[in-house]
Amino acid sequence: MSKIGRKPIKLDKDIKVEIKSSLISVEGPKGKLGYRIPDGISIRKDGDQLIVERTADTKQLRAFHGLVRALVSNMVEGAGKEFTKELEIVGVGYKAQIKGGTLVLNVGFSHLVEIPVWKELKVSCPALTRIVISGIDKQKVGEFSARIRRIMPPEPYKGKGIRYAGEQVRKKLGKAMTKG
Repeated sequence: MSKIGRKPIKLDKDIKVEIKSSLISVEGPKGKLGYRIPDGISIRKDGDQLIVERTADTKQLRAFHGLVRALVSNMVEGAGKEFTKELEIVGVGYKAQIKGGTLVLNVGFSHLVEIPVWKELKVSCPALTRIVISGIDKQKVGEFSARIRRIMPPEPYKGKGIRYAGEQVRKKLGKAMTKG
């Protein structure tokens, strides 16, 4: 049995879960999320916890068992509190700002990079070199922050670029320092 799949999901008092055939919806103080459960996986509510079970022991269902449990757990956690990701911009003259519903990045290209902010997310720039992304869907927060980082990932020689807050970039010595 899956180590992750067999763990029950604890529900807080302010989280409401509704299970209809192959759909599960989770509603909390921060918002409402839904997910379609794959065939062969079932979820049942047992008091103040959810239990994810599979009907057979095939390889595909064993893989889905832990996945569905993790996704539903993230839904329950997101409905109660928001997920956040922080990005740092490193480089001389590099900056970010919010204009309307668009994130505008100046990261060394000859043009400004404009990224429309998804409606489910809240994006803020508390400083010119920091971007904070928050939302109730962990997958969308992670995907949006990864898309921003992909525009200008940190380069290994000077460390310039967009990185996650607290991310360590291993710098290379460069051509002049390797001769010895």
